Amino acid sequence: MWKILMISSQLGDRSKSLARAFEKRACEVHLTRLEAVHFDSTSPSGFAMPGFGNTLPDAVLVRSMGAGTFEAVTRRLSILHALGSLGVMVWNSAQSIERCVDKSMTTFLLQQAGIPTPPTFAVEGLEQAQAVAERELSNGPLVLKPLFGAQGKGIKLIRKVQDLPAPDLMADTYYLQRYIRRDGPPYRDFRVFVCAGRVVDMMIRRGDDWVTNVQRGAVPEAVPLALRAQLSDLALRAARAVGAGFAGVDIVPAADGSLPVIEVNSMPAWAGLQTVAQTDVGEAIVEGMLSALDATRSIPLQTAVPV
Repeated sequence: MWKILMISSQLGDRSKSLARAFEKRACEVHLTRLEAVHFDSTSPSGFAMPGFGNTLPDAVLVRSMGAGTFEAVTRRLSILHALGSLGVMVWNSAQSIERCVDKSMTTFLLQQAGIPTPPTFAVEGLEQAQAVAERELSNGPLVLKPLFGAQGKGIKLIRKVQDLPAPDLMADTYYLQRYIRRDGPPYRDFRVFVCAGRVVDMMIRRGDDWVTNVQRGAVPEAVPLALRAQLSDLALRAARAVGAGFAGVDIVPAADGSLPVIEVNSMPAWAGLQTVAQTDVGEAIVEGMLSALDATRSIPLQTAVPV
């Protein structure tokens, strides 16, 4: 029986449904927020975590982490790094989460892997951001995104240098990406859900706003069969590039016919996707994680060879 620690910032129905899916497979599951897991040098395990006493879980599933100060987030990621260093399987790993939370690193890894992604610039200071804007705006608008952000929050279209916000509104860090011209309104993009090296399902997100997040009112729709193979290939390559066991990959259909990848989310939600998916996404995550866990414990013992 595997012992699973499931991390979620919101201990709601979807997290509890995942826990029940593990329990159906004879796993012992403890659901908690990462804030409740502590380093404790007086414990034999080095940790204090709900439900485990002096023992460690076999695996940790990170569904979501709440916002926090730089110090708090650093401590939480250190917990995941430390668990991984002790042989606990962490899904997704701390390294993968860091790569995806930091949009500049995601873009770098996509570009290095030869995956189409928009020209992107990440700089510190308003003066450097202004220099980028002055140089690049002749090629069209730029999209300013929070370096650490999700669900389309804080995204701004930059059409002129004066549109750049003050440094204190951006933590003095500017992530600027070439705006992808596409048909609309309505606007569309694709979210592809990848798990354990395969595509679980995908959706179109259609909305009147060019920021096509379901949380901002976009409507999920099924993806035509003719597009699924190309989108699947891009999404699988993107997930591998960041080292994610499961991920939500966002792809935009550009007006020129290209399909650039704009984001890889290592802690994706799937409520919108589930409304059009033919597969139970939560069940797929559980199956994928347990298969990966089984694989780590099935390394054959070496047979001694007589000299």
